[in-house]
Amino acid sequence: MYVLGIETSCDETAVAVYHSNRGLIAHTLHSQIPTHREYGGVVPELASRDHIRKLVPLIKCVLAEANLSADSINGIAYTAGPGLMGALLVGAAAARGLAWSWQIPAIAVHHMEGHLLAPMLEAEPPEFPFVALLISGGHTLLIEVEGIGRYRLLGESLDDAAGEAFDKTAKMLGLAYPGGPKLAELATFGRERFKFPRPMTDRPGLDFSFSGLKTFTLNALAATEQTQQDKADIAYAFQQAVADTLQIKCRRALQQTGLKTLVVAGGVSANQAIRAQLQTLTDRTGCRIYFPRPEFCTDNGAMIAYAGCQRLLAGQHQNLEIFARPRWPMEELLTI
Repeated sequence: MYVLGIETSCDETAVAVYHSNRGLIAHTLHSQIPTHREYGGVVPELASRDHIRKLVPLIKCVLAEANLSADSINGIAYTAGPGLMGALLVGAAAARGLAWSWQIPAIAVHHMEGHLLAPMLEAEPPEFPFVALLISGGHTLLIEVEGIGRYRLLGESLDDAAGEAFDKTAKMLGLAYPGGPKLAELATFGRERFKFPRPMTDRPGLDFSFSGLKTFTLNALAATEQTQQDKADIAYAFQQAVADTLQIKCRRALQQTGLKTLVVAGGVSANQAIRAQLQTLTDRTGCRIYFPRPEFCTDNGAMIAYAGCQRLLAGQHQNLEIFARPRWPMEELLTI
């Protein structure tokens, strides 16, 4: 089965073709970073308009790269949420229109399920069951995964997600958009000078909170002369605090569930300091840790095509309605 995957949840337009036996055939992505940089963040209306301009050319491009015609596609998967409503509607409308025109089924895919399953695209994918840490700009989740569609929420962020905290802290430090990668780059020049708190690690539970860490950062910055070295030292301390917090919570989740496999995915999982800190769990717990390759950490069409393919193979599909949900709890996903 050839599945066309479409991702338009935020500021990246991505398309891929996945085959149920051959794996990933082709994928392409257009980033809107240059469009939003001058505004210091994503402008939803501009994001939607850019998806409209880029989506059809990208679909043609990926089909040509895969050397496939429309007649070869057996199903279409599209991101239906969570995300920006206007951006989601662009991908949903295009997918539903193509599915109707090509007389093939379409399936709405949960954006975070796509991230969760991204490591399955690798040559050595993890085996079920496992604990998944999903860290992105909008979500920080710990999930027990028994199989595709069989998820149990263990913990989540009570305020800002880890990626959102990175971006807001980067803005405090005067860094350009997108802030997360810029902060990580600045942190490489930092020294162990400040001691930041590890939020919510002094109490039981698997939930996260990063808003207080931002406030601590702001106060630490105000107490310095705000030189470039001051900012680098603060960036280092902030990043290490987030990495330690994530590691502590993941260790608890593995102990609580008794599982020995951890999957880490989402845009923030590309952060090398966080990867290195989570990798220490292999020594402390004997577990195995899986990360998607960097190009599949951020939003991409390959993960949507894979997730959609699994659900289409299980016989799931939507009717002709255009389905989009900017807020969509993973607990409401159908099992397979």
